[in-house]
Amino acid sequence: MFSRLREDIAAIRLKDPAARSGWEVLTCYPGMHALMFHRVAHACWGLGLRWLGRFISQWGRFWTGIEIHPGARIGRRVFIDHGMGVVIGQTAEVGDDCTIYQGVTLGGTSLTRGAKRHPTLGAGVIVGAGAQVLGGFTVGEGAKIGSNAVVVKPVPAGATAVGNPARIIAATGNVTSSATLKGEVHPVAREFAAYGVTPNADDPMSLAINGLIEHVSRQASRVDDIVAALDRLGARAGTLSDCQGEVAELKRLGEVVGGK
Repeated sequence: MFSRLREDIAAIRLKDPAARSGWEVLTCYPGMHALMFHRVAHACWGLGLRWLGRFISQWGRFWTGIEIHPGARIGRRVFIDHGMGVVIGQTAEVGDDCTIYQGVTLGGTSLTRGAKRHPTLGAGVIVGAGAQVLGGFTVGEGAKIGSNAVVVKPVPAGATAVGNPARIIAATGNVTSSATLKGEVHPVAREFAAYGVTPNADDPMSLAINGLIEHVSRQASRVDDIVAALDRLGARAGTLSDCQGEVAELKRLGEVVGGK
């Protein structure tokens, strides 16, 4: 038990620069306290003491604002940062080294008793604040889920999912490595992304919309050039003494329209 506790403290200190000491983590981090409550509740659940497990989990919810069903399976070195409003359902599974921020729901969409109704998070998954992961599917190892995303389908390993409904915007291989704290090596995400924010990973829908906006802007500029040329043609047409001047203006207008 104490080795798990030391692992949890080390993992939090690796991922949170605000953590100044192990004692501060142990006494002041609700995510840490929620996991401690859950381990006792989960042990009771496994022994068939279902009511006692639920009762302990409710006390954990009361003290931390984090609700973890005693039937859920939580891996090692999981970090629930801030944590207020986090809900983890009965059949959810959270892999080693995962990071979950406040307001996250690992929820179920089925009413079938005994079925796998809640998601499975692979090792090293990061779930941003307010994200909703709903259903009995798997989020692959090292995946990132952006804040306020609503995920209802599987996410590939190493991918980033954003939006409502969530869209996949990036995928990479080799999703884990290690980091060191006071001489001890701990596996962590290769590129830890707080709140699931990935640098230089733009939403493809946003890119498409921006491209359309730029295209419309260019077309508007072309139209302005055409209108200006027509205005010049109309202003000079009344003063031309012969057709040669009109032909010259029409020729210049054709060059404008042709983009030359």
